[in-house]
This record gives sequence, C-alpha cells and structure tokens, in this order.
Amino acid sequence: MTFMLTTKMLQRFQTQAKVENPRYGQLIIGPPGSGKTTYCNEAYKFYRELGRQVGVVNLDPANDNMSYESVINVMELITVEDCMEHLQLGPNGALMHCAEYLEQHIEDWLLPALRKLSATHNYFLFDCPGQIELYTHHNAMARVFERLERERYSLVTVNLIDSHYCSEPAKFIATLLMALNTMMRMSLPHVNVLSKADLLRKHESKLHFNVDYYTDVLDLKYLLEKLDDDPTMRKYQKLNEAICSMVEDYALVSFQLLDAFSTDSMLRLRNHIDKANGYVYKAGEEQTVNSLLACAVGAESEAVRQQNDVQPYVE
Repeated sequence: MTFMLTTKMLQRFQTQAKVENPRYGQLIIGPPGSGKTTYCNEAYKFYRELGRQVGVVNLDPANDNMSYESVINVMELITVEDCMEHLQLGPNGALMHCAEYLEQHIEDWLLPALRKLSATHNYFLFDCPGQIELYTHHNAMARVFERLERERYSLVTVNLIDSHYCSEPAKFIATLLMALNTMMRMSLPHVNVLSKADLLRKHESKLHFNVDYYTDVLDLKYLLEKLDDDPTMRKYQKLNEAICSMVEDYALVSFQLLDAFSTDSMLRLRNHIDKANGYVYKAGEEQTVNSLLACAVGAESEAVRQQNDVQPYVE
C-alpha cells in the first residue's frame, strides 16, 4: 500500500511538471571565503555537461571578481562601492542597502530579466551576497527568495561553510547555530555543505572525531567536553550547552562534503540538491519508478556512503 501511494505521488509530480514547465534554482549562500563563486563556476560547467539549460545569476553587488559569465548581474543595477561613495555607508551597511534596493526593484528589474531567459534557461544558480546577517537577521533576501517562489521557481538553499571549522569546536558550534538560524528564517528546502573538503587532510590531525561526526552532527556533548579544555570557553559552558541542546532538539542540521573540483563529489551533492528542489521528478527524465524511489529515500548502505562521502577526504 505504501509503495502504491508513493508511486502515485511521483506520477503527480511528473504530471505537474509537464503542465507548469517548472524552473529550478539553487540559492548559493554562505560566509565570505566559503567558496560560493568557485562553486557557481564549477557547478555551471558541471550542469552544462549534464545537458541542463543552466545560467548563473550574480546577486552579490560586491562580487567584482567573477570567474563565470553571468546571465544577469545585479552590479548593473547597484554596487556596494557606489553605495559607500554616495551614501557614506560602511561595507556592511552598503551591502544591506543593496539587498533592500534589489528587493524594491525585483518586479521591474530581476523578474523581467529572468522571464526573458525562460526560452533558453530553466535552471539557475543564484550567487548570493556573503554577509551572513542578510540571512540570519535581515529580511530583504528572504523576501526576494519568497517572490521567486511565487514566480514558480523550485528553489533550494545551498549553504556553503568552510570545512576547516570542523577543526575548532567553538567555531563548529557557532556554525551549527548559524546554519539552524538560516534554515528557520529562509523557510526553504536547504542543503548545508562543508566546502573545500579536499583540504580536510591538512586539518585532520586537529579533528577530535571522525568526519561523519561533523557531517551527521552526532551527540554534541562530546564536543562540549572539548570546549571545557579551553579556559576561555569554559566560562561560557552554560551558553554552549544551551546552543547545543537547541541544535539537537530541532535535529535539522547536517552537512554534505564537497570538493568542487571533483566530479564524483559534485555528482553526490547534485543528488541531494535534486531531491531538495524536486528536480529528480522533472518531466522528461527517463527514470523508472524504482530508481526514483531509491533516489528519494537515499537507499544506500552505510559502507557505501562512508566509501563515497568520507574516505575521499581523509586518510
């Protein structure tokens, strides 16, 4: 009975896709230096090779070092540099002003530009600003994303976080809180990614636990014990306990490892993203019901997962 219901559900997804001609998007967010622009560049080439009609949209008004050719560039609308010069704002204030300006002009600038591309593109990588406060404390970007959803874009937030934070317990706990906050405020399908995973070997000696402890966010009391070894952090023991308890109570945060220059790594991340934004059910893709079900539930033995997700990044 369960199988029949699931099959009908998949068929309904496919029928809707045929009728609505869906468009898909990845919202690439994360702190500065986490590899967002590099990911967009490599993902663009990767998805093009897969045959997807993909384009990169730069929504970062401070991104003047793009390694890709964007189909839409917010810097044609407004830049952080201009805001700082004409409004006498600092870098953070200017970036927030740019986000608000983008929100104000989404109807007369961003959406018309996207509609012009509808005949040639149905999959977009949105390279978003790196100021994390835009996703944890400010509402402008969330409202931009919400408007894109109403425009029938199937979106997933891809939150890139530098994997070296795993080597420092305090920073990793801060990362967990930031990721949870972002997930709750964005209210979108969400994939957290530990980027630059190929560099984990350099920090492996500093890891207190196996890599899957960090990706699966296992029992955090062991991480708290490591914090107690630091005299500076010991005085914040109760606060750290409260943060870890909240993260565990919600049980929402986990991570995927990514080496943006590895095809195997990009393929495995693609599988998670396609489940999250519904692309796996896209009309026209020749997949049997069994293969769709396997992808939907992530049917894979733990040994295989370890071999593919963990072993490539550590000794």
